[in-house]
Amino acid sequence: MDIKKLIDEVEQINSGLYQKDFLLTWEKSESALRRVLQVADILREMRMQNISPKVFDSGLAVSIFRDNSTRTRFSYASAANLLGLEVQDMDEQKSQIAHGETVRETANMISFLTDFIGIRDDMFLGEGNKYMREVGEALDDGFAKGVLPVRPGIVNLQCDMDHPTQAMADLLHLKHEFGSLENLRGKKLVMSWAYSPSYGKPLSVPQGIIGLMSRFGMDITLAYPEGYELIPEIVDIAKHNARNSGGNFKIVNSMKDAVQGADIVYPKSWAPFHIMQERTKLLKAGDKQGLDALEQTCLAENAKYKDWEYNENMQKLTKDKDALYMHCLPADISGVSCKEGEVAGKTFEQYRIKTYHEAGFKPYIIAAMMFTNRFEYPVQVLKSILERANKRVLY
Repeated sequence: MDIKKLIDEVEQINSGLYQKDFLLTWEKSESALRRVLQVADILREMRMQNISPKVFDSGLAVSIFRDNSTRTRFSYASAANLLGLEVQDMDEQKSQIAHGETVRETANMISFLTDFIGIRDDMFLGEGNKYMREVGEALDDGFAKGVLPVRPGIVNLQCDMDHPTQAMADLLHLKHEFGSLENLRGKKLVMSWAYSPSYGKPLSVPQGIIGLMSRFGMDITLAYPEGYELIPEIVDIAKHNARNSGGNFKIVNSMKDAVQGADIVYPKSWAPFHIMQERTKLLKAGDKQGLDALEQTCLAENAKYKDWEYNENMQKLTKDKDALYMHCLPADISGVSCKEGEVAGKTFEQYRIKTYHEAGFKPYIIAAMMFTNRFEYPVQVLKSILERANKRVLY
């Protein structure tokens, strides 16, 4: 790819990303989203051409993970390192938070020499995104009062509402698979619930997908068994986006009906909205017995829909019997990682490498979110990186 050409194209895109946290994709303009995608491609191409895009000589990127993570945790660390920042993971159990320290104090104490804070908080419905905003308000106060030399940018690494780094990585994957964002117009994408032998999976991935892909004129079908609804307000956002972009959005209660003629299929399990509401109440109350009972009820309910597996029979119904399979990983793979799951082993193996490529875009998306937050004129900085042409690996 021609890096100079890519940089020239960035110059034509307005953004409004400078010094703005990246918390929800639907809060960003389409031009802002396009700029992040373009900068991600540039940073990726620079690394491939052995050009170091390091723009920080020192500084921290703090990560706060309130849930388990592999891909996002390492993607955040990779992104920070790519730009020259060192990552410090905050373990809340080993900090004063465990002793009752307030969000206001914690946010400022970890930010003296910090440039970015990445937060994953997806366990409590109605709380994750709220917590990120509380951290942001505390940082605003610390910066305004002269406590902090810079106001660290916040990157949402997954919350109860959205998973913007995943959804944006998925969009960049689609851009590469179909040639351009414009080529996505009219393509049928199916975001489908799929069976899993576990419960409590967050709503943020399916919500992030429908909330973002509906911005680009796609034909979106959301499929799930009756009773497995997402947060209603976010579904309404997706419907609104689809109307505004000239696309379509519909909900069906059959995977078989949903995948008919699909270009892209994204089978992913999630817990129903009402179950996540109940789970949040029990978690807050520390009711372990109640949580155990809820889990057993949900597993029994899930077991009614084991036929919601993406497999060869479903593939045959898609466009040209070869729709692009997508997943945020790890997938529940029947006969591989579990007895029965979201996707048949043979089907997953067919697209396994493509899902790895899909995941591989995430570090660059996160780096691009950081880059566009920090630099008011990113084009100038990108050009200077290209001109100096420092090698990442000295050979």
